[in-house]
Amino acid sequence: MEPIPIPSYEVVPMEEIAPGVRGLRIAFVNVFAVTHADSSWTLVDAGLPMSANRILRWVQTIAAMPPNAIVLTHGHFDHVSAARDLADEWDVPIFTHPFEAPYLRGLRQYPPPNVNAGGGSMSWLSPLYPRGPIDLGERLRMLPLADASVLREMPGWQVLHTPGHTPGHVSLFRPADRCLLVGDAFCTTKPESFFDAAIVQPAELHGPPAYFTSDWQSAGYSVRRLADLNPLIVAPGHGKPLRGATLPEQLNRLAQQFGEIVVPENRKSAA
Repeated sequence: MEPIPIPSYEVVPMEEIAPGVRGLRIAFVNVFAVTHADSSWTLVDAGLPMSANRILRWVQTIAAMPPNAIVLTHGHFDHVSAARDLADEWDVPIFTHPFEAPYLRGLRQYPPPNVNAGGGSMSWLSPLYPRGPIDLGERLRMLPLADASVLREMPGWQVLHTPGHTPGHVSLFRPADRCLLVGDAFCTTKPESFFDAAIVQPAELHGPPAYFTSDWQSAGYSVRRLADLNPLIVAPGHGKPLRGATLPEQLNRLAQQFGEIVVPENRKSAA
């Protein structure tokens, strides 16, 4: 599928999601800028094809300097496509979990999508989406393999291995205020219908994008693990941020009912 220019009305800033956390929605996917106590900052995820200039213009409005790094929650095309252009522009490293490295070093492509994962335009169009391999070259660095480690570039944030959607998917958690950057471990919009519902649908918890989730047993484990953190602020890769005292209860309900309400019918035997 040839890249299509992203119109301005599809690029929407999200201000002050949590202290030091801002976001930018680009069509149906989010990227985040996380500012640290020393005024350095980190970009989390890198958006769609042809989104580099949109991200650069946004950064000019929120930061006086380039980031210290780009951290990827995973390597799917809608989270990584501008990473190399941005890293070259800023002269910064790109961090990923070691299990994602084969997909980002040009060695392997992701499995084919599950077209019958559920109704909605994203599922129907999924065979057209790029699956890689992508080669980020010498910019690529590995996140700590030890779970819940703190990356030097993101002080105060734990890097949590949350596999299932992809083998090396990670989420980022700040215990100080229980803020969770969840990537695609789960969403706050119906993931099979981003184009149909992302704008008008109220923010509510849903599972990961089903058409590209490769391991449902691990995906369920990851959601249960994130629920155990009792986050008070959730900023997902797809959908609007959520916050509030009832959020832990909602997430626990999603975790408990994951196999029943999230796993597609044609994958239930694998979960």
